[in-house]
Amino acid sequence: MRPDSLNRLFTPTTSLAGVGPRMAKLIDRVAGTKVADLLWHLPVAIIDRRYAPKVADARPGTVATMTLTVDEHRVPHNPRQPYKVLCSDDSGTIALVFFHAHADYLRRTLPPGEVRVVSGTVERFGNEIQITHPDHMGTVDEIARLQAVEPVYPLTAGLSLKVLGKAVRGALEDAPDLDEWCDPAFLSTNGWSSWQPALAAAHAPESEADLEPETPARRRLAYDELLANQLALALVRLNMRRLPGRSIQGDGRLRRQSLGALPFRLTASQETALAEIIADMADDARMLRLVQGDVGSGKTVVALLAMLTAVESGAQAALMAPTEILARQHLATIEPLAAAAGLTVALLTGRDKGRARQDILDRLAGGEVRIAVGTHALFQEDVAFRDLALAVIDEQHRFGVHQRLTLAAKGGAMDVLVMTATPIPRTLMLTAYGDMDVSRLPEKPAGRRPVDTRVLPLTRLADVVAGVRRSIDKGAKVFWVCPLVEESEELDVAAAAERHQELGQVFGDRVGLVHGRMKGAEKDAAMAAFTDGAVDILVATTVIEVGVDVTAATVMVIEHAERFGLAQLHQLRGRVGRGEEAAACLLLYAPPLTQMARARLDILRETDDGFRIAEEDLRLRGAGELLGTRQSGLPAFRLADLTVHGDLLAAARDDAKLIIERDPDLEEPRGQALRTLLYLFERDAAVKYLRSG
Repeated sequence: MRPDSLNRLFTPTTSLAGVGPRMAKLIDRVAGTKVADLLWHLPVAIIDRRYAPKVADARPGTVATMTLTVDEHRVPHNPRQPYKVLCSDDSGTIALVFFHAHADYLRRTLPPGEVRVVSGTVERFGNEIQITHPDHMGTVDEIARLQAVEPVYPLTAGLSLKVLGKAVRGALEDAPDLDEWCDPAFLSTNGWSSWQPALAAAHAPESEADLEPETPARRRLAYDELLANQLALALVRLNMRRLPGRSIQGDGRLRRQSLGALPFRLTASQETALAEIIADMADDARMLRLVQGDVGSGKTVVALLAMLTAVESGAQAALMAPTEILARQHLATIEPLAAAAGLTVALLTGRDKGRARQDILDRLAGGEVRIAVGTHALFQEDVAFRDLALAVIDEQHRFGVHQRLTLAAKGGAMDVLVMTATPIPRTLMLTAYGDMDVSRLPEKPAGRRPVDTRVLPLTRLADVVAGVRRSIDKGAKVFWVCPLVEESEELDVAAAAERHQELGQVFGDRVGLVHGRMKGAEKDAAMAAFTDGAVDILVATTVIEVGVDVTAATVMVIEHAERFGLAQLHQLRGRVGRGEEAAACLLLYAPPLTQMARARLDILRETDDGFRIAEEDLRLRGAGELLGTRQSGLPAFRLADLTVHGDLLAAARDDAKLIIERDPDLEEPRGQALRTLLYLFERDAAVKYLRSG
């Protein structure tokens, strides 16, 4: 149960004064739906209202706070003219200018003859000094409440700083005084205050320097968020270790037969990863291991050999991929190697219906099918295995921790092996996969040649088309990637359907099209025509990003490469150069390039090391954008910036480890405070793994 002290923070923003349903929608767009979300919505700039000149000394273009006597209201004859209120001090006169004014409101707020304090941007219009639509107006007593330095928050159309600022102040008033969850010695070494004062300080910057992520208040809050993340992962991991596992040991006969059918020897890192996996499977504790390998590093073969170990022990194994294209690709790799060991592999996707599907389900439940490959259809409720000992999940970042856990419930004491071809920087690795052991496959299989990568402006499209013609005349196959399926007003991007049509006018029926809105059967037909048929150019959206293996494809054209992330471009490039022939990747951009986009494209030209590319992508873009966090299963941090707070992540990880060793059920006083921290950052799922409470 969430502690009572936090309940107020988890009420809707409409519970705050001045926030009605319409404003709540706008606040939701920039911050979130709950009061707590406003606490994490930190200022990005300041307005300094401490400049308090006389009228004669006020500098145009500055924000000034002035004490004035209200002299006269000038009501316009024409409603299109502005309403003016003339005010003065002993040095001169200033006009307060209002368009579409409410005269009654202005007379009440600025009564003639009274002294008022006004704050806003000073302008000179002809000979007149004026402030148009002052930010603040009030009595001397009221303005005493006006912050001398006003924080500026990220906004959206229709939401004013005044309304949002008031809502944030309301949220801060609701922030309770909570027991300290940080280690006292660590707190004192860093010179940090406790949570509530740190939160107040982060929302009350006095200067531009106070907006930096390295300020003590912001570092303290970032650490809290990272500690909640690392502690939650440590609890999930502890729970996996506590669950009764089983020792899975094979005799090696099926693996030997399968390896005999491989046209190449395993790389040193494949051998190491396999040894680590087999040792994990033999252990009584449950395995939860990630195999992280670059494009084409041979993860699928390692996964198959692990699955064969499970089969040798008399059990079953399953491999789950995020898309049907990828599931079929794995099947194509695995089937001949499994056949060499005398095994048939079943494929189960969402497209299987009726009797054919029931037949697969019966064979899985009866244990006749020892290895299954499929999409998440494999783990629907009506799918039962006789004895599932190992689940392999591919492209884990498409699934997220929750699916990982529901899947673990399918088998009795099941081992889980996760694979990703998306090289993930070490810092992100800790935040997303801190509950796992990791094996890395940095090498490429023997014979893989680097892809020649070139960067060209879109103005040279005609040259690119001519080059594509020369390539397909020599028997090559070409991928042509476009960012969007259909014309979008926001993004002036050549749509895939349009590009398909234009290339069709040049190359006729040799051009195919594949995108995410096509039905499964249509996609398969388009891919088959490209792999084995008359289609030589495949125009595609990023559905081809992972897992598509067309040996004859040697040219990759990517339009508007500047719109893609580095990791994504690297994935796409990895689709070519899988055979003996030299391969090329052409990155087309719309000039002029920003400095950041130029830096990204230069890195791709310099290296094909996915791990280095991932680190650079994180450095250049920050964690929020990397892999498109929202759909990637990676945690989106509100307060921590992994490019700046890497040292805090390492400290949080060490702290979480120590906490689990000393107080695994969080029952001691600090443990109780840490439970509150988990709820505060909505890591409730982790609390469920505690044996009590």
